[in-house]
Amino acid sequence: MDFYFVDVFAKEKYQGNQLAVLVPDRELSTAEMQQIAREINFSEITYILSGKKENGGYDVRIFTPDSEIPFAGHPTLGTAYIINKIIERGVETKIILNLEVGQIPVSINGDNLIMSQNEPSFGMIIKETDVIANVLTIKQEDIRTDYPIQLVSTGLPCIIVPLKSVDAVMKCSINHNQFSHFTKNYYKCNLLVFSEEGESEFRARVFMDNTGFLEDPATGSANGNLAGYLLEYNFFSKNKIEYSVNQGYGVNRPSRINVMAEKTDGKFHIHVGGKVHLVAKGEWFIGGN
Repeated sequence: MDFYFVDVFAKEKYQGNQLAVLVPDRELSTAEMQQIAREINFSEITYILSGKKENGGYDVRIFTPDSEIPFAGHPTLGTAYIINKIIERGVETKIILNLEVGQIPVSINGDNLIMSQNEPSFGMIIKETDVIANVLTIKQEDIRTDYPIQLVSTGLPCIIVPLKSVDAVMKCSINHNQFSHFTKNYYKCNLLVFSEEGESEFRARVFMDNTGFLEDPATGSANGNLAGYLLEYNFFSKNKIEYSVNQGYGVNRPSRINVMAEKTDGKFHIHVGGKVHLVAKGEWFIGGN
């Protein structure tokens, strides 16, 4: 079967977040899909299940090396890019992916792609800043207290942690024992730490101790969660916001994520985008040699 490697949320190749997109030429079992994901060992890979639309969109499944997941940001953008480039021959301006969380539309303008995310849900607030500080190996004083540490999800949950400075963001280093304790006693999901970096600009890092990867270079789903959080707590003192997030600098994969979001009459409209670059393509052998 054909496969493609792309870099997502990247200004140029070899930056951003890596993704493998596979186009099976026969039906694969879930176990086979999981084996291939483990072999490639990227943070996520995707499978385009058919070259034909179903209910207006393309059926896609997303896998980490450990499990299938219902939604993730950079796999959504990267897969939409390949569908448009390979299946639609580059003529579409909108691609819809049928994911486990539902249909996710992606707008396309050359190598710039923008996806719409689902309404955010807001979960538990964590008041124990000492616990979070121990997980991140920072001081409690590095954590902002004017905004909450909270679980947020537009499809894939993460815990948002507001920090006081870019320096504090870059000082973060996961304590595995503390993170393991945290996931057992609070919630098993990713942590997103962020701070303002300039006007309409943030620095963020996303830590993932439960998927075999310590830090994610670029995370569309978590940044969609962050957009909902910023609107919910009126961070910009307005209900329509546009900004960029710099991520991946802690793992030498600089990434740029563009966010546009709005809250109107209690409804959230969240759009996350960035550039996608094709890096490689080839043939994946299934079964025997």
